[in-house]
Amino acid sequence: MRSPVFLSNPVMELSCVKQSELLNAYESMRLIRSFEEMVVGLVNKNEIAGVTHEYIGQEAVAVGMCATLGPNDVLTSTHRGHGHLLARGASPAAMLAELLGRESGLNAGRGGSMHIADVSLGVYGANGIVGAGVPFALGASSVQDGPETRIAVAFFGDGALNQGVLLESMNLAKVWGLPVVFCCENNGYAVTMPSSRATSVTPVERAAGFGIPGRTVNGMDVADVSAAATEAITWARNGFGPYFLDCQCYRFVGHHTAESTMKLSYRTQEEIDLWRLRDPLLRGIELLADSGVPPETVSAIDNRVDTILAEALDLAMAGIRPAPESALDFLYSSPTLVRWGTS
Repeated sequence: MRSPVFLSNPVMELSCVKQSELLNAYESMRLIRSFEEMVVGLVNKNEIAGVTHEYIGQEAVAVGMCATLGPNDVLTSTHRGHGHLLARGASPAAMLAELLGRESGLNAGRGGSMHIADVSLGVYGANGIVGAGVPFALGASSVQDGPETRIAVAFFGDGALNQGVLLESMNLAKVWGLPVVFCCENNGYAVTMPSSRATSVTPVERAAGFGIPGRTVNGMDVADVSAAATEAITWARNGFGPYFLDCQCYRFVGHHTAESTMKLSYRTQEEIDLWRLRDPLLRGIELLADSGVPPETVSAIDNRVDTILAEALDLAMAGIRPAPESALDFLYSSPTLVRWGTS
């Protein structure tokens, strides 16, 4: 059983985090959680086609990382990417419209859940192939055109730790000294395979093999993630090259929304219940209470998020679906003429 045990870190002090930052972090985590719960309901009603991969339980990683990024920094995502976009500030209405296949979606209804992107926010897209977004981060970080070094954060799960594309990317990032932060969202499982059975070393040890410094982080605590992210981003921005974060977290639900129908049994209820005690939202409420925020303020945030999402869903559902004859639109970056069939 994967036990949620973490070592304390003296760097991560609550006093270093402002109350306003904690409030923003909690609202962002609540938005992600409620958004994902709404999406599950839409999938179950067949309003969203196929399956989605929920971010429930991992909210602190996306929020803690994105809170430290500057406006010109970028990130690459995974098949479990809704949290990354929302934490970066993407429109919930445009995201829902995308998942619902509407023209008003972030990607005109063509990307769906696993290929959703918002380049205007520096989010270079979710990716349905494990680890495949990582080299995009290297490319983005290799082009510097501003006064401040652009940081690229590459999100990936522990299931990518044995993928050649990730290993080659870590090697190149170190050789070229690129300002990339490798963020492993280590939820303990690659679908159903425990990471302990798939990899003989820890993620940080894997990074050390390429000469990349790193640290293990309590990925269920947004303050811990933010402190570690600040350290990693400062390292990269100051020209010291890549950094690796092993954010240990947990998904409370299945690998995707259809898992409950597959009768899989690779986790015990005891394990899930233990991790539930370390829910990022519960920890966020604790942090707020410790900083002097009253419960009614937390309730007001929850109500505001509910209102935002209700209005977002109404806007998304009102959008039109793409016309069938436009199915080949956006396939090419150039204005290449695409014709149905042959003449």
